[in-house]
Amino acid sequence: MSDATRKFFDALERHGHERLLKKTNGTIRFDLERDHEVDHWFVEIRAGAVRVSQQNSAADTVVRSDNAFFDRMARGEAKPLPAWLRNDIMFEGQFRLIILLERLFAPPPGARHPRLAAWDRRRQG
Repeated sequence: MSDATRKFFDALERHGHERLLKKTNGTIRFDLERDHEVDHWFVEIRAGAVRVSQQNSAADTVVRSDNAFFDRMARGEAKPLPAWLRNDIMFEGQFRLIILLERLFAPPPGARHPRLAAWDRRRQG
């Protein structure tokens, strides 16, 4: 398993509660393929509380990807929804959880919060 994948799921587990998901309840299992094997990551979201394990359990949504592409998403180089539209990832189950996945992944490298960008423009102008 790659470092980017492990860091992504460790950060989710460590953070514990995600304010942006406070109205969300559901489970997502990620099936990540590598070297003819599959790593399973199970994410449970209950009113914003996020728990992560490596169990292979039934979930509301199952996301399938190869580990190399998932690493790109974990680093912020790709986002789940466009990846799904391009067939870089596949899913089955509740579509609403795919939309909410956008909130769990890192922003693109070099991205800044819009308020910080506006503040910088005001200082320069």
